[in-house]
Amino acid sequence: MLLVVLLFTMLCRTSALENKPLPKGILYNKVLNNKAAYPELQLAAGSQYTDVGLSITAPNSLVRLNKYYSLAERLIRYHVSFSKDAVGVFQTDQGDLKAFVDIPNKKIYLGTNPVTEKRVDFLDASHEYTVEVHRNYQQSKLRITDQKTGKSAEIAATMDGGGGVGAGSVGPGFFVGLQHDYYCFGLSSGSSILIKQICVMAKETNLTLLLYGDSITEPEGYFPTADFPSSWTQLIMKNIKGKSMASGRGGTTIVQVLDRIKNELPYVKSKYVMVTIGTNGGNTEENLSEIVEYIKQQGSIPILNNIPSNESGSQVPVNEVIEKVRKKYQIKGARFDAATSVDQNGKKVDNTTMYFEDYDWGKIYHHPNVKGSLQMYKQTLVNVPEIYK
Repeated sequence: MLLVVLLFTMLCRTSALENKPLPKGILYNKVLNNKAAYPELQLAAGSQYTDVGLSITAPNSLVRLNKYYSLAERLIRYHVSFSKDAVGVFQTDQGDLKAFVDIPNKKIYLGTNPVTEKRVDFLDASHEYTVEVHRNYQQSKLRITDQKTGKSAEIAATMDGGGGVGAGSVGPGFFVGLQHDYYCFGLSSGSSILIKQICVMAKETNLTLLLYGDSITEPEGYFPTADFPSSWTQLIMKNIKGKSMASGRGGTTIVQVLDRIKNELPYVKSKYVMVTIGTNGGNTEENLSEIVEYIKQQGSIPILNNIPSNESGSQVPVNEVIEKVRKKYQIKGARFDAATSVDQNGKKVDNTTMYFEDYDWGKIYHHPNVKGSLQMYKQTLVNVPEIYK
């Protein structure tokens, strides 16, 4: 473990210090000091650059890395030193995941309910550490490695979705968070922490398929863990000959997808890029064309899917625009509206293919369940079989 950490750290540090192009899979990499500018880092009160790193001395203020990522297989790695009374926090701007390194109490923990924690007796403020926060679909993991001794410890927690909402819930679930949206770090309590280097990396590169979208493409947020392997994204990726990855983010539109894809695709590379977007509105012929052209510029083959059917029927006009753009560029896409509709005509949602979300303000059917996921996967076999070859 120590050798792997040291080799990777040397690779990242060399590229950062010499201002070389990032190695494939490295999304961001900077060694921090007061000799350069880092406009992508939004500083908070009590933080300043020094000769040896970014010093943070004010508790409860966060530094933010202003790079938007949603790859479901990624990690961020920090080179850190702590004061003897420091509790460092490594989280996201939405606060859905908070990971802590507690030096005085010699433990690491995740801010779940109940807290997920582990005692780490080797924590010593006189040593420097590599702190990693991993994302692997429903699982988040915190790992810390002593750079002097090579000792390491880690804890992990797995998101367990409730399926639907209210009367549609299939279980209580367990909330861990999906690391939305921007990495942040700071001092939870104590005197200081010093961040010497930050590196963000994807866990796979040279993909066959990379999937982008909103919550439809992020079933890890609502699928029960036991059923998650049967979600449509997992079914597709399981049957791809080669490596694949998803990058979904619930509640977003094509505007956010365009932002994320520019921070991820050039560094990951993929033969095919599949986009399923529009359930939350925002699609236009212009921005759909922009994303298709960007994917092509990166040397990838775009696949633009119809969005699934939903209770309001809003997929019909959305898919008309998507189909127009597909014809414009002579590209393919899966008819997920047909796969999730009565009579497979893309008009009226088949409620049995969706989780039921029972809110005070309405009853929603637009997140595919196990049945809907299987039918969506089968639809790709009809419309885009080449991705499996």
